[in-house]
Amino acid sequence: MSDSGSAEVLDDLRGESEELDRLLAPLGPERWALATPSPGWSIAHQIAHLVWTDSAALLAVTDPGAFAAESGRARAAPDTFVDEGAATGALLPPAELLARWRDGRARLHLALRGAPPGARFPWYGPPMSAASMATARLMETWAHGQDIADALGVRREPTARLRHVAWIGVRARDYAYLVRGEQPPAEPFRIELTGPGGELWTYGPKDAAQRVTGPALDFCLLATQRAHRADLAVRAEGADADAWLDIAQAFAGPAGPGRAPKDA
Repeated sequence: MSDSGSAEVLDDLRGESEELDRLLAPLGPERWALATPSPGWSIAHQIAHLVWTDSAALLAVTDPGAFAAESGRARAAPDTFVDEGAATGALLPPAELLARWRDGRARLHLALRGAPPGARFPWYGPPMSAASMATARLMETWAHGQDIADALGVRREPTARLRHVAWIGVRARDYAYLVRGEQPPAEPFRIELTGPGGELWTYGPKDAAQRVTGPALDFCLLATQRAHRADLAVRAEGADADAWLDIAQAFAGPAGPGRAPKDA
């Protein structure tokens, strides 16, 4: 995605955040303690994680040197730093936690809006442009929002904003292999996803032998590891494409364990 797409994805990030905010605003303190599908994480943990990652992203954009030091500490404890950040924030009173999330995402929005053209910022995975950083924040906001919606028993209507989640899921194909110490396939894949309005979102060459098809919502749930592929209508043609669907990971950091099938 080019920097010219920054404004669009930032607007969509704001929309995604505001939709999640509307779920949270009426909740009493006791409901913030509800367990979510992520083991050991309550609704408060989910928002604390967004606060933590928004803060890290803001640091990466405004002070790359300080971010490098902070990310070094995170890499020293790759299996625990995410949970520790969420656990610390979840101790805050819900009203304060919500206020911190609102303030942090607003500060990040302004910083990304003001980023110079062509700028790239460090991250836990590859460096990112402003547009890619905003896309990653939208992906995480949507994914953690899904956990919260599941905890509340709310069905969210998919929107065209999913195209950003799908895009980063496709772009992160090779990362899913590398983070597991595996070599990515050499040949490109063809990805064809049906958007919420029936539109077709396509990635990769039309004549690729390795293909993935299905609803965009299901692909996004798979790539963010919010559902097991056995419960989704995402299909693969070709051995490499089939293997990728077992490890697809749209987020930076260690390989995620994924979710168990519903009938497990």
